[in-house]
Amino acid sequence: MKNFFLLLLLIPAITLGACMDFYKQNLVTLQGKKFDLCEYQDKPIIFVNTASKCGFTSQFEGLEKLYRENKDKLLVIGFPSNDFNQELSTDKEIQDFCKLTYAVEFPMMSKSSVIGKNANPVYQNLYKITGEAPMWNFYKFIVLPEVKSVHVLSSTVSPESNKLLDLIKPYLN
Repeated sequence: MKNFFLLLLLIPAITLGACMDFYKQNLVTLQGKKFDLCEYQDKPIIFVNTASKCGFTSQFEGLEKLYRENKDKLLVIGFPSNDFNQELSTDKEIQDFCKLTYAVEFPMMSKSSVIGKNANPVYQNLYKITGEAPMWNFYKFIVLPEVKSVHVLSSTVSPESNKLLDLIKPYLN
């Protein structure tokens, strides 16, 4: 009985449903609402740094289609950034552009940096795990459930590509 209670003292670290550190972030959407990444740790997540005035901006269409068709099993999350000097000035302008031009419904976070020492905490973590930072807008980091693995795809890899789809397909069935 004594060993049982000793074991109970050790269990809190293994609590079911506990949020892993990677997902514990203070995220805020373009609308100023808090966003809890912990709710999605059991799903693949596509993290993408976005910019409204980029040659790859049309990828919003493919990302949105992927999200709408699989939103119960997949999270697509956008991080608008002006690191490459191609993003609008305010969260409101970005929100309006995404909604009106591409009907984006997947979560878009407040504008932030995704590279260097000023990168937001999510992208700092992605850099620590992969050793890679976005080299341009629309870089995609595919984080498989519970951070089992993280894959980096360049801007030139479209959301419809087999390279991307092959990574997430096993989780969409």
